[in-house]
Amino acid sequence: MKNIVIGVGNVLFKDEGVGIYASKFLQQNYKFDDSLEIIDGGTLGFKLMTYFQEYDNVIILDTVSVEDESGSIYRLPSEVLLGMGQYRKTAHEVEIVEMLEICSVLDKHATVTILGIIPEDIESVEIGLTSTLEQKFDGLISQALEEIENIGVKIEKVDNKNLKTIAQELIGSYNGEHLTRIPNEEDTTWN
Repeated sequence: MKNIVIGVGNVLFKDEGVGIYASKFLQQNYKFDDSLEIIDGGTLGFKLMTYFQEYDNVIILDTVSVEDESGSIYRLPSEVLLGMGQYRKTAHEVEIVEMLEICSVLDKHATVTILGIIPEDIESVEIGLTSTLEQKFDGLISQALEEIENIGVKIEKVDNKNLKTIAQELIGSYNGEHLTRIPNEEDTTWN
């Protein structure tokens, strides 16, 4: 069995980044057997379709647009998603459902499950989660671990990094990256 966990979202828009943080949290704090891959799907949209075709189980960590209290966590199998018109509020939510619709007519496609948390703020251009989602983050991780175990993957805890550390490491890999490409005044290699 080939299994994958895909964190989806955009860390530049507050709670919209929760799927990315969750996938990084799992990667850094847990070890999984070789049948599971974890990736940062970001805002890849339709480029994620290959995962829907090449894997047996796809677990997507994301926000979900359902009318309920911020921080509520939903487990949405693909057959439920296909019937949820109101789920489609953000661009990547639309793309995920459209990919599921396309894959549903193919001979082979993955069993897709969305583990989604209702965001409080996905409009502010700010890095970091709202306090509501920070408080519910461990619940999302627990749900993800349970889902991973349910598909038969063995899990071992290997570290105890918290959300803040994971986010700082993730953001740090973006901030400052440009400094390695732009020479400073003392650098003569560009002359």
